[in-house]
Amino acid sequence: MDLDELDLALLRLLLEEPRAGYREYARVLGVARGTVQARIARLERRGAITGYAAHVSPAALGYTVQAFVHLHLAQGMLDDVTERLGRIPEVLEAHSTTGEGDLLCRIAAVDNGHLEQIVQALLALPGVVRTRTEVALRSRVPYRVLPLLKQVKPGG
Repeated sequence: MDLDELDLALLRLLLEEPRAGYREYARVLGVARGTVQARIARLERRGAITGYAAHVSPAALGYTVQAFVHLHLAQGMLDDVTERLGRIPEVLEAHSTTGEGDLLCRIAAVDNGHLEQIVQALLALPGVVRTRTEVALRSRVPYRVLPLLKQVKPGG
């Protein structure tokens, strides 16, 4: 995607100050409010901006245990298992991977007993052959994009 200097500056502002608003972005960038609106709309259409949402801590909701579960699947079952994973609220995300396992799932659980129940439910899904679970002790580097954005050069 060809991003110019204004696109990059706007994306940085959206990440650093997500609640500031178009008028404030325009003021900081020294452009018209309509320019900000048009640029954001274009970035959305091109898929550079994928959504707007508050980041809510699972722990604040009572889900204090996070784990990563590797799923090993039977041949040809990826789409079926993925569809079923989408119905399990505790599955925060799932990624197809290379290496050990076919899917890597991030799971939120109330406690270790609840985590065991979730893992057993995953094992019961048609197409899941086995699992390997790793419990996260603490998040050291949370999900972030801003450092990547700061490295991108205009037109790159």
